[in-house]
Amino acid sequence: MTPGIGPETGAFRPLRVLVTGASGFVGGALVRRLAADARFEVLGLGRRAVDRADYRVLDLSAPDAAERLDGLGFRPDVVVHAAARSSPWGTRAEFERENVHATRAVVEFATRQAARPRFVFVSTASVLYTAGDQLDVPDDAIAGPRFVNEYAASKYAAELVVRDYAAEWVVLRPRAVFGPGDTTLLPRLLAAARRGSLPRFRAGRAGPAMSDLVYIDTLVEQLVVAATSPAVLGQTVVVTNGEPVPLQETVFALLDRVGVPRPRRTVSRGVAIWLATVVEGAWRMSRRSGEPPITRYSVIVYATSKTFDARRCRELFGPPVVSVSEGLDRVAESLVPTTDPRMIS
Repeated sequence: MTPGIGPETGAFRPLRVLVTGASGFVGGALVRRLAADARFEVLGLGRRAVDRADYRVLDLSAPDAAERLDGLGFRPDVVVHAAARSSPWGTRAEFERENVHATRAVVEFATRQAARPRFVFVSTASVLYTAGDQLDVPDDAIAGPRFVNEYAASKYAAELVVRDYAAEWVVLRPRAVFGPGDTTLLPRLLAAARRGSLPRFRAGRAGPAMSDLVYIDTLVEQLVVAATSPAVLGQTVVVTNGEPVPLQETVFALLDRVGVPRPRRTVSRGVAIWLATVVEGAWRMSRRSGEPPITRYSVIVYATSKTFDARRCRELFGPPVVSVSEGLDRVAESLVPTTDPRMIS
């Protein structure tokens, strides 16, 4: 599916793309990329207000979300569904509502269209996570039946909804998206380091924990390919930069660059997971609001190896447009203050 000649007029018509989650990191970056390209006409949706003419506020977890989508009057050729509750913490009902029911509403909207659009679903590699080290995991590995948390379980349930869509679909499973503007991965680790609550984890038997990452610009271009290429139809693919890094040392190097002290307290992964389990239990028992200071999911993501076989990703999407090294440079530059505080009187 590519931009081209409109059947009614014979004139060039841009590809109409509806992007959900456009107030978030991934969806917002994709909207900006498409809006700058004359081959596309884009409309972004999200729950928060955004000052853009090509954006509308719409809560996809509302009971009448499909009707509200239809009422926008925008008839897309492609839907990129990036909206999600992506927190490592929440109730099963919250994840069900915001990830599964919301996906079902967008699929229902797409099904109602006279010309059903291609459906590109932004899932997560965490549907394949276990609590231990995972190296070079095939991206077609079977997910479940047990998942590391409610977030992963709900995203896999949403994948099943997308696969039942009776038209073109693609499922991408990004692994650890990062870049300037991210509010989830590196900023959480930096905030923990500033609070003094980020530990130094002992290396496991196989050595330091290795991690695949995907830089935001690389993921955005992968989404553009997913929206336009026939080669990806019906595919479920883990998408990464294909450049695994020792995550803890990578984070420590970033701390050095932004002037945050490295953690001194050393713990084992087993102790951290045990502590997180206890804290989560206490949080639920006391019905406290907000996210606990430590979760099992956060420990698993940071302290265990998670790398994937990137060959099919490279075959379908080509090499990364920005390397992990360059991406980390950009993140560091975005986090360093542009004004030296010593110059402020």
